[in-house]
Amino acid sequence: MSRLHSTLILLLLLPPVVPLFCYTCVFPSISPLDCIKYPTKCPPGQLCLSSRAIGQRGEFQIVLYEKSCVLPSLCGITGEKFAMGLNFTFTNDCCETHLCNRASTPTAVLWAMPVLSLFLLSLT
Repeated sequence: MSRLHSTLILLLLLPPVVPLFCYTCVFPSISPLDCIKYPTKCPPGQLCLSSRAIGQRGEFQIVLYEKSCVLPSLCGITGEKFAMGLNFTFTNDCCETHLCNRASTPTAVLWAMPVLSLFLLSLT
């Protein structure tokens, strides 16, 4: 058998590359319950992300949740951002099976949206 035939047979025996599907939120949400998530096909080489950011200014605290696809280099990191007048500390957790970022952390406070609205109004 020629080398070309051997290579073709080997390629045919390899499993096809199946894209990873992850949940994505339409917008980052204040409650894990109001994340309008839908399955999306990730670009090759990306993983499923579940991110949680805690913003604080004095006694005021808010938690934001995000789900999406992300590059592996952004997985498992914790960092800080300043946005909306708050210092946010975020944590990125990743997984690599279909729709594995489904679970939500049920620690959201139900009154966070009205409080955030009042807080943002006070900044203007």
